Amino acid sequence: MYGDAGNSAEMKKRPNLVGAVDQGTSSTRFLIFNAATAEVVTYHQIEIKQFFPKEGWVEEDPLEILDSVKTCIDKATENLVGLGYQTSDIKAIGITNQRETTIVWDPSTGRPLYNAIVWSDLRTATTVDELIKKTPGRNKDHLRGLCGLPIATYFSALKLRWLMDYSEKVRKAVEGGHCLFGTVDTWLVWNLTGGTRGGKHVTDVTNASRTMLMNLSTLTWDDYLCRFFGIPKQILPSIKSSSEIYGELFVTALQGTNISGILGDQQAALVGQSCFQVGQAKNTYGTGCFLLYNTGLTPVESKTGLLTTVAYKLGKNKPAVYALEGAIAIAGACIAWLRDNLGIIASSSEIEKLASEVDSVHGCYFVPAFSGLFCPYWQNDARGIVCGLTQFTNKSHIARAALEAVCFQTRELLDAMNTDSGLELSSVKVDGGMTANSLLMQIQADLIGIPVVRPSMTETTALGAAMVAGAAEGVEVWTRLGGDKAPPITCDVFEPSITARERSERLARWKGAVNRSMHWDTAGHAPRVSGDLWDVLAPGLYLWLSFGFLIASHVISKR
Repeated sequence: MYGDAGNSAEMKKRPNLVGAVDQGTSSTRFLIFNAATAEVVTYHQIEIKQFFPKEGWVEEDPLEILDSVKTCIDKATENLVGLGYQTSDIKAIGITNQRETTIVWDPSTGRPLYNAIVWSDLRTATTVDELIKKTPGRNKDHLRGLCGLPIATYFSALKLRWLMDYSEKVRKAVEGGHCLFGTVDTWLVWNLTGGTRGGKHVTDVTNASRTMLMNLSTLTWDDYLCRFFGIPKQILPSIKSSSEIYGELFVTALQGTNISGILGDQQAALVGQSCFQVGQAKNTYGTGCFLLYNTGLTPVESKTGLLTTVAYKLGKNKPAVYALEGAIAIAGACIAWLRDNLGIIASSSEIEKLASEVDSVHGCYFVPAFSGLFCPYWQNDARGIVCGLTQFTNKSHIARAALEAVCFQTRELLDAMNTDSGLELSSVKVDGGMTANSLLMQIQADLIGIPVVRPSMTETTALGAAMVAGAAEGVEVWTRLGGDKAPPITCDVFEPSITARERSERLARWKGAVNRSMHWDTAGHAPRVSGDLWDVLAPGLYLWLSFGFLIASHVISKR
């Protein structure tokens, strides 16, 4: 896959280029940007396989991830040379990655000790329950004051704890001092900078803030958190800023080029959207959906189920900037499910046309809680439902309900963010593959009641990684971080088109559907009887018991 080349005059000037590895849940890409214009010169992309060994388990092959990165770098560089550039024009590369995904490997061999456990994996539900029992009052938010996160299946420490409990190979490697842990960024940097021959075992503050092991205030691995999870510090990488030289590429066609930027994918999108001011926010629509809100130099502890995270740290001696984050597990993955599991569409791009064939969902609501519900509910035992079906319902209604589900979830995140921050956003910037769907963007504007701003530059995640890499001390070819010098980006703006009353009524029906999705037993048994569910079932149960008592009394009297 190719981008457009710059003109011949630019090439004669020997432009400064910056590369960006964008290693996502479903694919790997390497993009090369012109540092002067922030435009993509060329790129290459490879899809990544996922494995589902058991219900709720999601894995990937760490070696496939690594090989895909090497191939993308080589292929994109080959494209670049074909366009008349030189490899030496690339001054640095940055890395942005799927966060929370957990990898462990033997540093003496470089071989993974287990498949990568992907961020959306649910196998740690029992581990979560056991750890919550250890807290005073069985409080899932017990650790929020230190790490900003609830005890939930989402985060890396839970995955690492599970590996140490259930994989004998991992447990023995940890006990014998033959194990390294890292999120995807750490695995890539270690291998790309030499691996068994002196690879750098590092991560950045944004990825470290997603493990539940880093103290948000000190930006170091926290003794209490490590003891709580029973994880030895010696297997953890060194924590660095998001913008500094970590080492040189030891492999690929770009051998000798500095790796000088690391950002978790959602933080990279925040930087790529230039959300450097307090109160600015972006929402990324990918496999999941992630709304980040810049809160400045002070971490804000959420009272509404959001996550407190590090947004970026632009250099060794620069302060950390924090963000509130709302995380949705299933967004684009819902559309993929309609395609792959139900066959309603042949390709994801067809969803907009199909959903446009009806003017509303006509009472059909889809809650895609395939991996439980993340923010603001944190219900591991929620499961997906489609409700409100009638004989009138067809696949177009279900398709539209799937799009609305993404937008309703974002609305709930936005409400929580407004409550935590005390400020209401006047607009929200968007990015990610799903934003090409204009119907989705219009539904989103309708359901949140504020304008949705879609930039013409769609590669904001990779752009963010390139920006921090190019701005690092010792590289310094990207000079526009956080400033007014950034080139203007044209945008499409979607304005709300429904009344506040209609918006409120639709949200209320959505919340009713969400309540029905909660507390499902994955073993296939009946729903657990929670308080709300009991209120629904009790009258019917009472009638059946009364009816049974009358029949029994009648039979006895006849005897």
